[in-house]
Amino acid sequence: MNATNAPILITGAGQRVGLHCAERLLDEGQAVMFSYRSERPGVQALRERGAIGVFADFSSEAGILAFIAALHTHTQSLRAIIHNASAWVAETPGDESRAFIDMFSVHMLAPYLINLHCSPLLQRSTPADIVHISDDVVRKGSRQHIAYCATKAGLDSLTLSFAAQFAPLIKVNGIAPAMVMFNEGDDAAYRAKVLAKSALGIEPGPEVIYQSVRYLLDNPYVTGTTLTVNGGRHIK
Repeated sequence: MNATNAPILITGAGQRVGLHCAERLLDEGQAVMFSYRSERPGVQALRERGAIGVFADFSSEAGILAFIAALHTHTQSLRAIIHNASAWVAETPGDESRAFIDMFSVHMLAPYLINLHCSPLLQRSTPADIVHISDDVVRKGSRQHIAYCATKAGLDSLTLSFAAQFAPLIKVNGIAPAMVMFNEGDDAAYRAKVLAKSALGIEPGPEVIYQSVRYLLDNPYVTGTTLTVNGGRHIK
């Protein structure tokens, strides 16, 4: 496949799935820009490979707009935007509003403002894509993580609305993954419990998300769609 001179922007690419997708794009010769919230080994590794990192604090409107302004100083066009940045804030009794606002800002306000302000950059590339990474939990809700689930559901709604607004010049799609990779500290009992939730019962790793991103970037006739990548959780 041919890489384009216009970079692909990935938010939250300092670790895990975002880092893997950035590295795979670089493997293909694609120019990459990424946002990061804190310095991590992955951030430096991407820089060393030629990717352009831009600091981002998506917890407030001011931080989001500052990121957008900084982004415009680095490029005049974008091939795609992959909204991977995510927040997981405990919904502590007595502090629920802060948790909801924080996750709303990262999961909804940041993609909303970035899409609006960066659509002219995308329109200078043909083809052009936006990909929202949401979460499979949206499919059924969550009694324990209501704010997280609600704000990810809002991101799914943005997929539909922006797909309608930006067609036919920009395709807008989503990916809704369930667990694809464990954290180092997850114990055997927890891992077994999580694996039992899916029909396929495996830890697939981040490559399955990159494969989904690649499909959406390469397919010229898909927009307004969210791909479910959950190992068959919905049929268990």
